[in-house]
Amino acid sequence: MLDRFSRDIHYLRVSVTDRCNLRCVYCMPEDGISLLGHDDIMTFEEMEKMIKVAASLGIRRVRITGGEPLVRKNLTSFVAALKAIPGIEDVALTTNGILLPQYAQDLREAGLDRVNISLDTMRSDRFRDITRNGTIEDVWSGIEAALNANFHPVKVNVVVMGSINDDEIADFASLTKRWPVHVRFIELMPIGEGEQSFRGHFVSIEEMISKINQSGQKLYKHDGIKGSGPATYYTLEKAQGTVGFISAISKHFCNSCNRLRLTAEGQLRPCLHGAKEIDLKTPLRLGATEKKLQLLFMQAISSKPDQHFLSDQGWGGQARMMSQIGG
Repeated sequence: MLDRFSRDIHYLRVSVTDRCNLRCVYCMPEDGISLLGHDDIMTFEEMEKMIKVAASLGIRRVRITGGEPLVRKNLTSFVAALKAIPGIEDVALTTNGILLPQYAQDLREAGLDRVNISLDTMRSDRFRDITRNGTIEDVWSGIEAALNANFHPVKVNVVVMGSINDDEIADFASLTKRWPVHVRFIELMPIGEGEQSFRGHFVSIEEMISKINQSGQKLYKHDGIKGSGPATYYTLEKAQGTVGFISAISKHFCNSCNRLRLTAEGQLRPCLHGAKEIDLKTPLRLGATEKKLQLLFMQAISSKPDQHFLSDQGWGGQARMMSQIGG
């Protein structure tokens, strides 16, 4: 599936819930959001049908997101169903890691290929300030559970925020020497709650690299690791893992964007940063044919913009938070 700019669209991010057991400051208000009702969220069977349609058009990789996807029951069975769809080559999961000790081994046996674990600090007190819930010990246990279940690669995603956690960049990079994990630093984006803090806390990739260099650690270019993401990878000497950088703002990677997003309520989103959505759930529940659903996917692909304008326009007053779109 090629869009108007000859980008190969083969990656679908699927949010299975808008619920989360954390309240990260850049993602969700402290008192939460107005949650979707049971009937508003697509069933796993409906999502499976949508992904079968997507696979028939060339989608090869699926990432399960939320909210926090592991708070939804029977996720393991959903993973197994996706792995059985012809054409789907890779199924991955993004999680905050808190529930991984309970589910990691079962997910691996169901066929899950990879996990990304979100962790923005290695300090217990700071973790509570950023997430407003949970403990950092739970996340460490989740990372260990993922490694023990033989997931590869295990990625640790760090959203960098100036004067909040940017003093830990070098420490996170050093984590790749102690554990076989792949730490990826992500620029703060002005999305939802993050828009309020963006101007005062944005740290560019160049600044992050500079902080690592200033710590005396030398970064060496790396070819990258398995996945469809936009990160640029490096490695430290004698490291077990890699250090990646995702520059969604300072050097956007829109020219190589390969993805669509499906929200938990069945809205297909051509671009994370744009307001355009195409309703798939309603036609599906009204008995739309596979051909009709394929046309809706093709409509989404043809409407992908050439790039986002977050740096200039911000979130543009959109009502959705990141957790309502899919992380």
